Amino acid sequence: MRDFIYDQPPARVIFGSGSFDRLADEVTRLGAARAIVLSTPQQRNDAEEAARRLGTLSAGIFAEAVMHVPIETARAAREMARNLNADCCVAVGGGSTIGLGKAIAIMSSLPIVAVPTTFAGSEMTPIYGLTDGGVKKTGRDRRVLPKTVIYDPDLTRTLPVRIAAPSGMNAIAHCVEGLYAPDGNPIMSLFAAEGIRALARSLPVIVREPENIEARSDALYGAWLAGTVLGGVGIGIHHKLCHTLGGSFNLPHAEVHTVILPHAVEFNRNAAPEAMRIVADALGVKESAGQGLYDLAVAIGAPVALRDIGMPADGLERAAELATQNPYANPRPVEYAGVLELLQKAWAGTRPVE
Repeated sequence: MRDFIYDQPPARVIFGSGSFDRLADEVTRLGAARAIVLSTPQQRNDAEEAARRLGTLSAGIFAEAVMHVPIETARAAREMARNLNADCCVAVGGGSTIGLGKAIAIMSSLPIVAVPTTFAGSEMTPIYGLTDGGVKKTGRDRRVLPKTVIYDPDLTRTLPVRIAAPSGMNAIAHCVEGLYAPDGNPIMSLFAAEGIRALARSLPVIVREPENIEARSDALYGAWLAGTVLGGVGIGIHHKLCHTLGGSFNLPHAEVHTVILPHAVEFNRNAAPEAMRIVADALGVKESAGQGLYDLAVAIGAPVALRDIGMPADGLERAAELATQNPYANPRPVEYAGVLELLQKAWAGTRPVE
């Protein structure tokens, strides 16, 4: 067995149907008395429900979270939190809302209670991102980790299949990159394999049976594991490309992850054979890991081509340049020609080949 370091902070997770009822207790447990509730405009009703459950603990609602956390939005939310004398953030929603909570935390150290309603996994990571002038910059800081995460599968009932599918693929991406991370360890690899299995078996059921709460619970469990992996080890070419495409071209976050993943995996196939074997086994496929991931995306109706989610063909060269300027650690060297070829295949939406 290779040498490794395992350094994971403790996490408080409340999991199960009806656990949203414990929101006020968890805020009180932190010693907080004035919580600002965060959401996107589309999920304002969820924010209002959270405020109702908080009662006198609710200081107000900021329902303006958007993708990729523009720095202007983060500053506006922080200013509102300051004006309300908030001593806690309650983030109800997906990666955009939880990312906004993290931005507030990095600016002010306010603790976060996260209530995920998608399968992104962001709530379990110390990774934050801010977009300024069309460039998304990310960092790691344990101050942005939510103090408590409430996973209530019932809150995912209103998550449409068209959003659930790429959200789950986004989570699988976290698991995949954890398997070939240079700072990986056996525990994270176990989490990654189990996360892929849980998501690969649950997402097709959710698509066929949107009301199946057991499948939604299983997917939420997989997302928890995926987020833990993302928070525990490093990331590579896949996430670098997704951050570049999202921040510089304003492409939808989960959909970008879905499209790029099979091609990033194929890019690394020969450089990380053991990781690819684990991915294929977890997916339950005899094909290559990249092909298995592509086929899963097709099966659940998720996008498979960058051209279908708003990426202009004339932006591929710029994206390749940006992604190779300060690359993340990756099993295969990250060079312009190879990355451009990856992007061209992802833009066309072609199935990876052996």
